[in-house]
Amino acid sequence: MAKPHPPKAVLETALYAHNLDETAAFYEHVIGLREVVRVPGRHVFLRCDTSMILLFDPDATQEGGDSPPVPPHGCHGEGHVCFRAKRGELDAWADHLAAEGIEIEADFEWPGGARSIYVRDPARNSVEFAEARLWGFDE
Repeated sequence: MAKPHPPKAVLETALYAHNLDETAAFYEHVIGLREVVRVPGRHVFLRCDTSMILLFDPDATQEGGDSPPVPPHGCHGEGHVCFRAKRGELDAWADHLAAEGIEIEADFEWPGGARSIYVRDPARNSVEFAEARLWGFDE
């Protein structure tokens, strides 16, 4: 049997938060993502263009799901997500986040010249905005 080609992109990213409402509100109202699915007390799924941000309560996912049958998963502690942004958008993001009262934890240029901005969501996950050239991708 032939080996499949490597995946072309990440379809979804999971983050964990005990307060789903507060954390989902951050991704909707501050970041601008659109909620697609919500199961109160378990998860909120949000669309980010061609991918999804999945917010799970880490305790609720330890049992897995019944319909569909999803294996148990979850983690405790601070996760990380990085949103792709163009250099010209990073100042606008920094200004927007500051106007929303969200502290910029770090704003710097990497050795290769790509810039990153880091903040925290309400669940303390690290949220980064970075230029795609950070990893050698075109804008």
